[in-house]
Amino acid sequence: MNETTPHLPEHGRPVATMSGHWVLAKLGKRVLRPGGRALTRRLLDAADITDSDIVELAPGLGHTAAEIVGRGPRSYRGVDLDADAAETVNQLLGLPEAVRVASADATGLDPGSADVVFSEAMLTMMPDRSKSAVVSEAFRLLRPGGRYVIHELGLTPDDLDPEVKRELQRSLAQSIKVNARPLTMAEWRAVLEAEGFVVRSTTTAPMRLLQTSRLIADEGLRGAARFLRNLLRLPDERRRVLAMRQVFTRHRRALTAVGLVAVRPE
Repeated sequence: MNETTPHLPEHGRPVATMSGHWVLAKLGKRVLRPGGRALTRRLLDAADITDSDIVELAPGLGHTAAEIVGRGPRSYRGVDLDADAAETVNQLLGLPEAVRVASADATGLDPGSADVVFSEAMLTMMPDRSKSAVVSEAFRLLRPGGRYVIHELGLTPDDLDPEVKRELQRSLAQSIKVNARPLTMAEWRAVLEAEGFVVRSTTTAPMRLLQTSRLIADEGLRGAARFLRNLLRLPDERRRVLAMRQVFTRHRRALTAVGLVAVRPE
């Protein structure tokens, strides 16, 4: 049996031009978040999702969605622009209509219908104007007092040299084939506050997505072994992963994972 995952988003594209996160998913990586499974769980704890109406934007492979559903929310709805991703999550959850195909900045969901809006590693991949549009949509979806929780790629420190930032963003775009725009914590706060949110808490974690210790922590021994086996037998994918890892290593002092919990004011 093929150990890679078939029918992922972008499965028809050449490996050389696939988005980096879907290359990793093709190799069997299931947790694709910059702060790993541990930061996701810390943020879910902070969001207090039990008995709440949850909307997740761009749930990807659905592993956070499964974690959310396992915590007993009142309801779970996902929104993903990619039909393959939406179907993958619906099958994983056993809920045929849990995830709808729509844009994160125009979900089509009712205003004031959510207690928590959750998203991970999505805003990083967007230009600033698109970031603001998605944050505005999250604000629209939330009831007063509702929480908007994001888990994204960050830059540190807040006064990072602009030239270092530009070079890092260029390197990321070249290696992951997505125009990634990570921000400092101060900049992430500003994006949320500009749309009316009050930031309640912030947290960080090391960005160790492709380090062996993180692979094992996120995927378990069996999952990490599956990923490494696929990496060894697929040379095109291996070249892509090594290029990404090289960028992450070269910029390790400036890269971090960030989590923010913001509230729509009463």
